[in-house]
Amino acid sequence: MSIQIFGLPVSRGVAIGRAVLVASSRIDVAHYFIASHCVESETARLLAARDVVVGELSTLQRDLSVDAPPELSALLDVHLMLLHDDTLTTAAAQWISSRHYNAEWALSAQLEVLARQFDEMEDDYLRERKADIEQVVERLLRAMARGNPLALPELRTDLTGSPNAQGEEPLILVANDIAPADMLQFKRSVFTGFVTDVGGKTSHTAIVARSLDIPAVVGAREASKIIRQDDWVVIDGDAGVVIINPSLIVLEEYRFRQKQSELEWARLSRLRHTPAITLDGEKVVLLANIELPDDAFGALAAGAVGIGLFRSEFLFMHRVNGLPDEEEQFTAYKAAVQAMQGLPVTIRTVDIGADKPLDRLSANELRHDHSLNPALGLRAIRWSLSEPAMFRQQLRAILRASVYGEVNVLVPMVAHLSEAQQTIECLQRARRQLQDAKKAFGNVKIGAMIEVPAAVLLLPKLLQFFDFVSIGTNDLIQYTLAIDRADEAVAHLYDPWHPAVLSLIGQTIQQANAMHKGVSVCGELAGDPAFTELLLAMGLRSFSMHPSQLAAVKQSVLLTDVAKWRTQLETILLSETPQVACAAARSQCNVSSVPETAASGGAR
Repeated sequence: MSIQIFGLPVSRGVAIGRAVLVASSRIDVAHYFIASHCVESETARLLAARDVVVGELSTLQRDLSVDAPPELSALLDVHLMLLHDDTLTTAAAQWISSRHYNAEWALSAQLEVLARQFDEMEDDYLRERKADIEQVVERLLRAMARGNPLALPELRTDLTGSPNAQGEEPLILVANDIAPADMLQFKRSVFTGFVTDVGGKTSHTAIVARSLDIPAVVGAREASKIIRQDDWVVIDGDAGVVIINPSLIVLEEYRFRQKQSELEWARLSRLRHTPAITLDGEKVVLLANIELPDDAFGALAAGAVGIGLFRSEFLFMHRVNGLPDEEEQFTAYKAAVQAMQGLPVTIRTVDIGADKPLDRLSANELRHDHSLNPALGLRAIRWSLSEPAMFRQQLRAILRASVYGEVNVLVPMVAHLSEAQQTIECLQRARRQLQDAKKAFGNVKIGAMIEVPAAVLLLPKLLQFFDFVSIGTNDLIQYTLAIDRADEAVAHLYDPWHPAVLSLIGQTIQQANAMHKGVSVCGELAGDPAFTELLLAMGLRSFSMHPSQLAAVKQSVLLTDVAKWRTQLETILLSETPQVACAAARSQCNVSSVPETAASGGAR
């Protein structure tokens, strides 16, 4: 029977595939794909863990005192029996073989299958035996976490040799939530869509899902409990609907929509190398947002003329051996700069905090780990300034990378003049340290992210310290409207069209232009074609977005007559319903199709 679940649409398009459930709330494990040639050794690792646990339980049973309760010996017998049962370890090995899951993931996947079977049993006693399986799996996971003589598997970083690369069934990832670092683990994997129980439209999980350019629905509440392993799932990323085990008629309808989307994408891709110039001759700079150095190649291929936001915090996350040192960071930044072949690269200093926590904390950082409201706590530039040695280390790495191309430094969440002053001092000290060490470095421009209303009100004074600003609309909306953007309970109040939000964006653009300082938007609004004409009318000429969004935004730029839109700007900003006013202006100001010379990639 087909079931529909409703959530928040965060990445457009249609995805169809088999459900893959990642770690339930019971057990938290690592999830990654292994290379094809590691299947045998990974299965051996699973069986080695089983043998370790069998040995532990056998020893416990042997050492039981004569007056021990007989129920305890019987319980150990049950656990030993489960360890040798084909429905657990043999079935888990099948997940490794067929899906190339790591052993921990395979165990948690099989636990999910077995747990559902026990939940459906009518007999209370049998239903409660689910706890025995959970305890056995936890023992197996602990055994693998302690380590064993068998080497860890090689992670699969592409689809070569994977079952799905050979034309088998596509996969849909389903979870209660997915940490941003875990999303990056899946970045080059076989998933064609994502569904999570929690999250908002601009939670970082949603942003990374969009960066993968695949359909996603978040805030779907009970999705991970309703959807079963291997269920057929359809994700309607436009409507925010998840359909479980759809009928053949529904399935065919969505397959048709998939093909239509592919044709539209192919049409837009023809604009990839067309200069972004409006109908009335205004030149627009379209930049890309990236998370990792290798993403720069995709940005170039999509037609970006630079990197407007390199989110450096992803180098700091999902690590087991401490934070990256100066050399590791330098290598990463240098790789991104060289990949862009002389085009500018803007590196944001680490934006840790809120929904992007570190996996491991140093002794100095433990004192910051229990904030009641991390979005308002020690995050972004506040965290960096509280760890000056780490901050200078990052700045030195960025300065050294600037030898290889044009590099800008972007400072997140600036709200105080004192933060601007301290940042400049840290940068100057980093330069002196490099001089003393006789290490080469280049010149960088330094900019501030405008993410809190206080920064907008202080902008004329802040711009005395900075060369440019970049508007982070995701957080600016969050802090202006007092909405936790990761909380689906208040997601309906998160409104980028709110008049106060648009006023703050307009003020920032106007003041930066008046002081002849660069200004761009690097938040989600930059990649949304619904806002392109309005931002152009406000005076914005630099947009930074995920590479997959570039073509659609470029099409909007090519269709816009900025002079006409300026005549509509005041009406839109004064309207109680700016979105409606903007739609009305669009029908009056824009042409209906891209000029032929632009569509063909010709010069304008």
